[in-house]
Amino acid sequence: MPSWRQGAAAVAVLTFDVDAESPILARGRRHAANASAMTHQAYGPRVGVPRILGLLAEYELPASFFVPGLTAELHPGAVEEILEAGHEVGHHSYAHRSPARQSADEERSDFERGLAALDKLGVRPEGHRAAGWEASWRTAGLVAENGLSYDSSLMDDDRPYRLRTTAGTIAELPVHWSLDDWQQYGFLPDPAIGQVIEDPAKVRAMWSGEIDAMARHGCSMILTCHPFLSGRPSRIEALRGVIEHALGRGDVEFASARELARRALADPALPERELQSLEVDPDVYPTKETK
Repeated sequence: MPSWRQGAAAVAVLTFDVDAESPILARGRRHAANASAMTHQAYGPRVGVPRILGLLAEYELPASFFVPGLTAELHPGAVEEILEAGHEVGHHSYAHRSPARQSADEERSDFERGLAALDKLGVRPEGHRAAGWEASWRTAGLVAENGLSYDSSLMDDDRPYRLRTTAGTIAELPVHWSLDDWQQYGFLPDPAIGQVIEDPAKVRAMWSGEIDAMARHGCSMILTCHPFLSGRPSRIEALRGVIEHALGRGDVEFASARELARRALADPALPERELQSLEVDPDVYPTKETK
């Protein structure tokens, strides 16, 4: 049995991206004038975070909260609540802009500004998650260069692995869209986000099925939720059902992202990889997008 699992059939990691207003503002400053959209997002740190912390305390489970620097500045009380409850706070950019659409200087500036915002609250993050799960080929190197031990943005596995960069080796904790509540519940008319708000019962069944399959295949299940979405009553009850399903199996362990990363870095049986940017023929794939 691989040591990163420590005898469990699968390891479940509950992660929460406390994005608040940042992903909407990243789509345009004009949205700051939309009180409905801004309060829709502020629901996360104001209501969702305390409710999620209560759920975690009820089952005595660890979790990892990834916080943009802007959220730390606008809602420091939410970050303090997370820390007081004993949970991990990770780095999640400053402005929630896609690193894949930034220049090297822009990405570095945003990364460092996000770290500085967390530092003001006494947070020394061990891990990072790229905004929108849109890491650039540079991102992992920035993570290592700044002394963080893991990233959780890539999608080329469903088990952790070691990722070698020019600045050192970090752990990668892979994610996937099927385990993200944004794809299930995310909806706003302006900016246009999502089309259908799914039934929480459907989401509960889907994620419970993922747990069963991942236990069969010896995987790490990195579940990503957003407090402004899964913090709402019917949705947090769906999350409760997923947790109870996993606990009821008796062979699924819950761990924080930083704990899983520590195990991954210490497990010599896990693969070690190196990212290499993809070179494409511009005559075959022109810069302009085509349908």
